[in-house]
Amino acid sequence: MEFRLKNKIAFITGGNSGIGLATAQEFAKQGAKVLILARSKEKADQALLQIDGDAEGYVGDVSDLDSIRDVCAQIATKHKRLDIVVANAGIAPMTPFGQVTETSFDEIFDVNVKGSFFTVQNTLDLLGKGSSVILISSCLNEMGMEGFSLYNASKAAIRSLARSLTPDLAAKGARINVLSPGPIHTPALSNVGISEAQIAALHATFSTILPAGRVGQPEEIAKAALFLASDDSSFMLGSEIQADGGMNQTRWPNQIPS
Repeated sequence: MEFRLKNKIAFITGGNSGIGLATAQEFAKQGAKVLILARSKEKADQALLQIDGDAEGYVGDVSDLDSIRDVCAQIATKHKRLDIVVANAGIAPMTPFGQVTETSFDEIFDVNVKGSFFTVQNTLDLLGKGSSVILISSCLNEMGMEGFSLYNASKAAIRSLARSLTPDLAAKGARINVLSPGPIHTPALSNVGISEAQIAALHATFSTILPAGRVGQPEEIAKAALFLASDDSSFMLGSEIQADGGMNQTRWPNQIPS
């Protein structure tokens, strides 16, 4: 078996669940040493039990700059370098426009945008020739959806960051690209208070209108992340992969079923 990430060191924020965990599992299977970031030791330890390979857990909060700096300093001291960075940590709260507060605005941008930006900034010195940075956006970065204006805007900002940071990383011989999933079966929706009935109705809608005929699985997004992490994507800089089951090509009703 050819290990596509042999001898690589990968850092994955939000690596304890959903797409982040699936990506950590795939990277470890492909020979990488995987460093996952979770918001608690308990979450990190639980995730490590599910990763078959060389993996370590770190505790931190991407919305807290001191926390990001501390984790990256730990990694620099122990490992000296990073070959892959996946800025995956994010939140997707459903907030009707009229109910958005300054606090809710700051929360989502602090995690999704500030967290991604400063994760890249604080790992920059650890990157070298051939390194790959992957930002996790969403196919909704080009779409509108009622109740998710902040989320969509934050993901559009992440898409823009990859373009803007490409020259900075290219100067070090590194690449930065964006992976934009569509509807994926993860705990994200239930974690932000959307009912199981709403989620089931939404998945049923996807099964009838998406070309894929279903929601995606985290493992499918991990395969796309593997491509961006590996040398197979060496000529991709500032680009985007939309792994969305066709969602952004065919569009869909912009309301969550009640």
